[in-house]
Amino acid sequence: MLASLFQTVRGVVSFALMVMYTLLCMVPLTLLAIGKLLSPTQKMRDLFRRLLSRVVEAWVGLNSRLVTVGRRGMWDIEVPAGLDRQGRYVVSCNHQSWVDILALQKVFNRRLPVLTFFIKKELIYVPFMGFAWWALDFPFMSRHSREEIRKNPQLAGKDLESARVACEKLKQIPSAMMSFPEGTRFSEAKRDRSGSPHRHLLKPKVGGIGVVMYALGDRLQSLIDVTIVYPSRAMHDQAPTFWDLMCGKVPEIIVRARELEIPRHLLGRNFRKDREIRRELEAWIHDVWQEKDQLITRLSPS
Repeated sequence: MLASLFQTVRGVVSFALMVMYTLLCMVPLTLLAIGKLLSPTQKMRDLFRRLLSRVVEAWVGLNSRLVTVGRRGMWDIEVPAGLDRQGRYVVSCNHQSWVDILALQKVFNRRLPVLTFFIKKELIYVPFMGFAWWALDFPFMSRHSREEIRKNPQLAGKDLESARVACEKLKQIPSAMMSFPEGTRFSEAKRDRSGSPHRHLLKPKVGGIGVVMYALGDRLQSLIDVTIVYPSRAMHDQAPTFWDLMCGKVPEIIVRARELEIPRHLLGRNFRKDREIRRELEAWIHDVWQEKDQLITRLSPS
């Protein structure tokens, strides 16, 4: 009873603190974003971009400290040596919970460029956040539903070109584009419905990774393959929630990352029009996913 009460109090206090310092961080983010917007030269814009990244890294560092207070031994992390904060990567990970985002940010904070992802162009109008995403060079792109494409077939393939254009500036700056190939959070029910051949994973979709590889082409350095395991999931039959993390109910998070060379002939290729390229891309990601599934089996409690 007392333990449960303490965890709830911890969750409330932790969440309140996160909200407070997040709002405080929005002040320098907004000021620096305005400075970037008004900068007359590319050199000055680059300076503001670097300063903006430092603010985000500080915010991520605060998040990491907040959730690990009093939780010694919570993290079991292995990452490859020699990651370049000035490089250009695509980062791929299995997806089980919103906790994955905080875990990825902790693992790669100040090891890689700030993790970024594609954002629908409509979200640029979200107060404060849209402006911050723009200033941090998150790529905004247009996406069309199947219904819209059915009504107007000329829209087919437009989102891929939209992504390529949105990524043009990422060719010139450090970047780490995030992708969850499963497309949704894992559950055994989803695995069974989809007919996934894997024990711990859903079938991977190549769209997200393929778009980044097409858009950035040979500017991409490599793929960072990340596997996250929550050992407590084997006991509770579900991944921890964000609230569990705030309350200190996540006893251990295991993260394994490796750097993989991307087959060079797949870079800069339109995988939607070239069926052979798509088959090769799918086969490559399938092999990566098979190895990931085996790794999760080894890392999970028996």
